[in-house]
Amino acid sequence: MVLTRRSFLTTALALPVGASLAHYEALAAPAQGEVKITAIKTIRLNSKSRGNSRALIKIETDAGLVGYGPSEGGPEARAAIAALEGAPGRSQGLIGGDPLAIRVHFHNMFYAHAQRLPNVNVYSGIDMALWDLAGKILNKPVCKLLGGPFRTEIDTYSHLLPPPGTPEQGQADYLNKENWRKRAELLKGYKGGFRAFKIDIHPSLGARNGEFFPTITPQTAAKVQKVYSLAREALGPDYDIIVHGHNELDVSSAVKFAQAVEEIKPLFFEDPLSPEYSESWMAVRRSSRLPILTGESLALIEGFRPFIQNQAVDCLQPDLVHAGGITGAKIVADFAASYRMPISLHNVSGHALNMASQQFAASVFNCPRIECRPWYDEAPEAAGNVPVVKNGFIQLSMLPGLGILLDEGYLKANLADGEPWWG
Repeated sequence: MVLTRRSFLTTALALPVGASLAHYEALAAPAQGEVKITAIKTIRLNSKSRGNSRALIKIETDAGLVGYGPSEGGPEARAAIAALEGAPGRSQGLIGGDPLAIRVHFHNMFYAHAQRLPNVNVYSGIDMALWDLAGKILNKPVCKLLGGPFRTEIDTYSHLLPPPGTPEQGQADYLNKENWRKRAELLKGYKGGFRAFKIDIHPSLGARNGEFFPTITPQTAAKVQKVYSLAREALGPDYDIIVHGHNELDVSSAVKFAQAVEEIKPLFFEDPLSPEYSESWMAVRRSSRLPILTGESLALIEGFRPFIQNQAVDCLQPDLVHAGGITGAKIVADFAASYRMPISLHNVSGHALNMASQQFAASVFNCPRIECRPWYDEAPEAAGNVPVVKNGFIQLSMLPGLGILLDEGYLKANLADGEPWWG
């Protein structure tokens, strides 16, 4: 993805970005210029623990305060951070800058120069770390910096996932009624008390996750219908089902799939088509009565804007790591709100993203729910303030910033192979 001056100007004219952050900037004004950024660092963690964030950004200051954000790590992230600094005098450097000037840093990171998606992911983490730092400087949770909270408990949806060490089952297993009874028991027994679950489409197709699947035959459609009918029967009417795609389908397949699962009344049909906007999304929207959800792979407002303007979906699902951090996702949410379109956060990247996502959703009126893995409380990198989910609602942290408290001893002992300590 290349961001051009023309696309930026189009977006800038369409969105009241300054008004969106006016509340925060009024709160920050008395403290501006008192703290300076001294370093931006990153680490990547190993994957031994499913609770881990994949990678973390740390922003250090001359006041001793630090901000953390979830991101993508490794050598590529360090290269992106180095590129951000550039030569002396270039406008996008953050070192020596005021961490409270978030809108300025957002522009300089994402729009001062054309860039590509890997950098967007890293800079999204920096944006979240800036918000974490701003909350610590101002002694307020991020939800209050953004003008909220609208809610102190945020609705969640989780996933049908096999227990640790259990291989994923194939189509024949998904056509078995007794196995669905066992799955329903597993889902209803999740400690968070979730009331909505994503159920992947690829086992019902006899396909691999995320692999393009050509047009569905009547026989395949019949199997799809049986799989989701068994799921609905096992869960009962009091639990919501999200039909969970990973961009596997073409238009014809998506329409047939939607027809096959319509009777179970799913909460959403997620990501049936390739992620980027095209007229194909409109074709599926016109031909289906299912609510459609997409957005986890889209970057910044440029990726979301055509879906909003064309009313191509019922709900957007940005991921803070991909969408431009908290600032970028706020722009998306505010633009969507002008069309009366809700959003719901994609969130599968561990503890730090859990904490950032709850702060964002609490402060954005048209973001009533977020995704949440069933092992939300398995956060060995946390020194405290582990998320709490009750009856399917995640409880909002009111600690300053994003509420991320890290155990540096654990982090140091669980770096990815070859990863330098905050290198």
